[in-house]
Amino acid sequence: MTTHPQSRRTFLKNSGLGFGALALGDLLSRDARAASTNPLAPRLPHLPGTAKSVIFLFMQGGPSQMETFDPKPVLAQYDGKLLPKELQDYDLAQINAADSKIMAPQFPFKKHGQSGLEISSIFPHLAKHADKLAVVRSLHHDLFIHGSAIVMIHSGTRLLGHPSAGAWVTYGLGCDSDNLPAYVAMTDSMFRNGSSMYSSGFLPAIYQGTDMRIEGVPIRNLQRHPEVSAGQQRLLLDHINDWNRQHLETRPGDTRLDARIANYELAFRMQTAAPDVVDLSGESSETRSLYGIDQGHSERFGKMCLMARRLVERGVRYVQLINGGWDAHSDCKGNHAGQGGKVDQPIAGLIADLEQRGLLESTLLVWTGEFGRTPVRQGSNGRDHHPYGFSGWLAGGGVAGGQTIGATDDFGFAAVEDKVHVNDLHATMLGLLGIDHELLTYPFEGRKRRLTDVGGKNNLTQRLVSRQS
Repeated sequence: MTTHPQSRRTFLKNSGLGFGALALGDLLSRDARAASTNPLAPRLPHLPGTAKSVIFLFMQGGPSQMETFDPKPVLAQYDGKLLPKELQDYDLAQINAADSKIMAPQFPFKKHGQSGLEISSIFPHLAKHADKLAVVRSLHHDLFIHGSAIVMIHSGTRLLGHPSAGAWVTYGLGCDSDNLPAYVAMTDSMFRNGSSMYSSGFLPAIYQGTDMRIEGVPIRNLQRHPEVSAGQQRLLLDHINDWNRQHLETRPGDTRLDARIANYELAFRMQTAAPDVVDLSGESSETRSLYGIDQGHSERFGKMCLMARRLVERGVRYVQLINGGWDAHSDCKGNHAGQGGKVDQPIAGLIADLEQRGLLESTLLVWTGEFGRTPVRQGSNGRDHHPYGFSGWLAGGGVAGGQTIGATDDFGFAAVEDKVHVNDLHATMLGLLGIDHELLTYPFEGRKRRLTDVGGKNNLTQRLVSRQS
């Protein structure tokens, strides 16, 4: 280590823990602080929950309900025809119901499992787990554009600057891992809205999600500079933390500074833990095959699903997996066949692997897009955006599968039975974790804010964990 005086900037550069490490926004040093002041210390839920962690499977772009989990045989009877007169006056923004022609479902549905749950043929592997899935066919909101709809699905509001669901969960429950982030986000394409998809919003910066790569260096700027030893880095880190604490004393209440100190400390420990998570060389060929790894089309999402299992196995609270490419404005059939092939075996493998390791009962899986697609065609063979009635599913975490909740009308235009708004979905997710969504609040701009805003009904949890006849 040089004996010449160095500026703070030089110290940071040489340490290999530059400002890029601030992307680790949800990390906290458990050694540096007493547990009573640790924002990410594990906390008890409000009520006994059935789940301890969440894997959120987000299909970016908007999968069609008619090609996935909501069979609509009536559409086949009207294929190529205008909607019946009584439906042409549907008051749905940005959809010309009067002049649009119906498009039949592009894939057959079959009943699967003892429950007879109907699933599209694009999911042959997932269909083997039909009795573990609780399909919600009545999801809805009123946002037609990708950007605002994605913000709604992830943060419960159309407004930017609000915390994501993962940030709320880690704020409420903390984390069981000492050496890994509490909240991790991964994508096989891009984060369409950037970091807003895993942002901490107005919550303290410590709850921000960490963007983890599936190949190469898992977290940017984490590796130690090759010319700096662990001992030298430890000494350097102590100096940096002293400077940051002095800086913090003059700026009380700045959570970014608080998070920065914690980030440097835990990043030091993560230099071993994080690379281990993405190192899949120790996994058996059977496990890799289970996830569809080394099979081309499903390899990237397969790696993400396997890493998700490894993360929750190590105590990470919330894992967000994003599969991009479901925006089927043209060639809906070709698009969904391709996208289904990318995620079907990996997700089925994840369910099977969690189950055989005894983790499925404590891990809640949630699958959805930002909206669905129109029953009427766009162009010759595509479907447009459609937020008024679409499908998703939940599994694991104590959820009783083999059931459907809610329904859209016969043409798939709108949710009409047991309607589940996005705020209701978030309330249910929190409920399964043992969190009362009305009690999980944070003061901001003069009032107590929550994930479910001023809405949200946790009326699905009991049905999900105790199947009704």
